[in-house]
Amino acid sequence: MALKYWLVIFILGIGWGMSFMFNAILLRELGPLSVSMGRVGFGALGCWIYVLAARKPVPAAPGRWLALFGFGVLSYAGPFAFYALGQQHIASGVAGIVNATTPAMAVVVSHFWPSGERATLLKSLGVLCGFLGIVLLSLPLLQGGQSSEAWAVLITLCAPLCYAFSVNFARSFRDMEPVVLVAIALTGATAAIAPLAIWSEGLPHVTRMETWASLFVIGFVLTSAAFIAFYWVLPKVGPTNITLPTLIAPVSALFLGTYILKEQLLAEHLWGMAAILVGLLLIDGRIVRFRMPRWPVR
Repeated sequence: MALKYWLVIFILGIGWGMSFMFNAILLRELGPLSVSMGRVGFGALGCWIYVLAARKPVPAAPGRWLALFGFGVLSYAGPFAFYALGQQHIASGVAGIVNATTPAMAVVVSHFWPSGERATLLKSLGVLCGFLGIVLLSLPLLQGGQSSEAWAVLITLCAPLCYAFSVNFARSFRDMEPVVLVAIALTGATAAIAPLAIWSEGLPHVTRMETWASLFVIGFVLTSAAFIAFYWVLPKVGPTNITLPTLIAPVSALFLGTYILKEQLLAEHLWGMAAILVGLLLIDGRIVRFRMPRWPVR
């Protein structure tokens, strides 16, 4: 793989890890649903600017738009809201580590999905490692009697679960230009989350410059630009290599949360992250294939 593609993958991993830090900053002034609304709203705007500038073809069938709107709720509005809801009680680094369970969730959902990919022994071991990591992350919360924070971990886990379903749901849109798909899906996500956010939290009132800056970065950079880059590099590196940002993002989230936001770093966080990363490597299978070429990883 060319160095420039490695660079894009590395930047995506760092960037998506940063999103949890920006969530923490936004939650100082906005409610969790408003955080989700701001991210998908700015993200949709950025994608549409690209789609119109590049003159990408847009589907006209109303049924297609309706399906994509539902896909947007599952892929963007729901997960972004779950992360923000969880981060009201847990550190951004912990949320970033929980996000790394997405491939493990995808293995489970795909196994039971009609015509989905069946889980191998190696992938099943990877799933077990992933859930072991969640248990390790939750131990200090349970031992300290912080049941609300333990529940926050479970709420945050709903986001990777949404991603696992959306990955399988996305197969029905294979014939579409990916950036157009994301633009319409983010529009649907905005249309769905905005009324709920305004009804429950009121109209957002932003007074701090750091909030505006965070909205700009998390919407235009970490959503619009990141997904455009993601779909640009995907055909060049393949579906296996494109999962590598998942290994980088939790490290980025934990580092930024500890050293920028001054969040407490516990040994259980490191052990939990290590277990989840081992699980990701087992699900990916490349290291095992390299060390034991005859191992049936697929």
